[in-house]
Amino acid sequence: MTINDYMSLKYPFEIIPDEYEGGYVIIYPDLPGCLSQGETIDDVIKNGEDARLTWISSELEAGNDIPLPNSLNDFSGQFRIRIPKNLHKRIAIDAKREGVSMNQYILYLLSRNEALENA
Repeated sequence: MTINDYMSLKYPFEIIPDEYEGGYVIIYPDLPGCLSQGETIDDVIKNGEDARLTWISSELEAGNDIPLPNSLNDFSGQFRIRIPKNLHKRIAIDAKREGVSMNQYILYLLSRNEALENA
């Protein structure tokens, strides 16, 4: 594939406020280390496209494989996990105390952790 082929693909991105320097940061999860900043949403999107072009060009020049974009359609939103019985009990008790299902409580815990990681 050529650089133009890769640039025509729809890579998902995340835009988050930059609490330290102001403005916004754009991250392309499928392109490790590909990110940029901008003062406004329009700026960060434009800068993100420039960063994506530079990232893909550099990887192609180095002879590295370029990951194809993941799609949310590739994920069902479900997974199964086995946990120790004592953890299962603690989660069940906490969920009941909060008045929600275990699934809702675990989703809350995962979302809270994700928010803390991205803060």
